Amino acid sequence: MQLHLDRPGHEFFLRGADGALALVNDRRLTSSFVLSPHTLVEGWALRDVKTMTPADLEPLFALQPEVILLGCGAAQTFPPAATLAACLSRGIGLETMTNAAAARTFNVLASESRRVVAGFVLNG
Repeated sequence: MQLHLDRPGHEFFLRGADGALALVNDRRLTSSFVLSPHTLVEGWALRDVKTMTPADLEPLFALQPEVILLGCGAAQTFPPAATLAACLSRGIGLETMTNAAAARTFNVLASESRRVVAGFVLNG
């Protein structure tokens, strides 16, 4: 049997994520970041989803998503209502989940050529 490495048709993919680290392609990240299929923005300032403001979403909005995945760490938490409203007012879906679930969902949506952007909160 011959095995072939199958890479997705986009530049960045998640190999895994938890509350402390993420593996994007072959790079280990230990601080919060923003990811689209073609863009990686390291050093996202957000550290706690519960204190998130609409301004924290600006790096994600800049990538023109149709849906935002918010990986909130090892346990699911939700941002304040004003943050959710900022997405709704722009017609952008916001899904909040653990980092592991957000990583899996990101890869599926990216493989479908969806305009997905994910923000991952890491507390490494």
